[in-house]
Amino acid sequence: MEYQELANVPLEEADVVIQRVAFGESVSGGEGTELAPDAILEISEQIEYYDEDMEWSPMKYMSVCVSDSVSEYDKIKSHTESLVRPKNQLLISLGGDHSITPKITEALLKRPTTILFLDAHADLRESYMGNEFSHATPSHHLLKAGHKMIMVGIRSLFETEAVRVKTDANIDYFSDRALRKESVKEKLFETIRALDGDVYLSIDMDVFNPAIVPGVGTPQPGGIDYYFATDILEALFLDSKAKIKGVDMVELVPEASTVSQTFAANLLQKIISYWGKSQGFDKRKATGSQTKVAYE
Repeated sequence: MEYQELANVPLEEADVVIQRVAFGESVSGGEGTELAPDAILEISEQIEYYDEDMEWSPMKYMSVCVSDSVSEYDKIKSHTESLVRPKNQLLISLGGDHSITPKITEALLKRPTTILFLDAHADLRESYMGNEFSHATPSHHLLKAGHKMIMVGIRSLFETEAVRVKTDANIDYFSDRALRKESVKEKLFETIRALDGDVYLSIDMDVFNPAIVPGVGTPQPGGIDYYFATDILEALFLDSKAKIKGVDMVELVPEASTVSQTFAANLLQKIISYWGKSQGFDKRKATGSQTKVAYE
């Protein structure tokens, strides 16, 4: 598989590494999340190289490597570890359901840090339908590992989860409804801009309004939009002192119209673009993956 039809460079040479995590066995709604990594990469060939917001073509200055796919839950941690290199790289993991996040962070985060968690659901169950490692449990495992969480866009909770988001000192909670108020929205951006140190970004695609991203396993009414998400990326990558340790995008279910996977591919490009700008790649010589292809 390739990103934007760009040839993969060796892992050691890549600036951006895209991990395909084709695991979707813990879903409790619509099935097909394991198909999302390849569907997003396939549709990425339709995305223009140029990012109109950042006013550059990120892959002209960066090189990319798309990894082999991992589909067994017990192998996600070791597969993630195999992709980590000492050079400055961004690892983006495409899921798959949200149960993959604790396994990925276990490999990447060697000490407690901050998780910026965009999701329609709190995912704080200790177990769900008899499964301790369900897609309804990642927040519980992340907090158990000592991480702090900034939860954004939540609009579906079990009653015990509703209590926990208000009482757990390690959770900064921004519900979807509350974010309709400008004062709450600005507080969120202030919180993100104040980040300093290691941060991991996890995006469940059901955080978005299902009218614009219909292809998710467990859609909920309400939700954020594309530009709200890019504003979050700008605050995180360009306006904070955060060191991004990794990113995941999960819970997409590819659908026939391709609207959902096209949305995800555009969001993937924005993540790469904002990170690249934050690292000063735009000031490097243009020798990235895009320069190796012939196009008009």
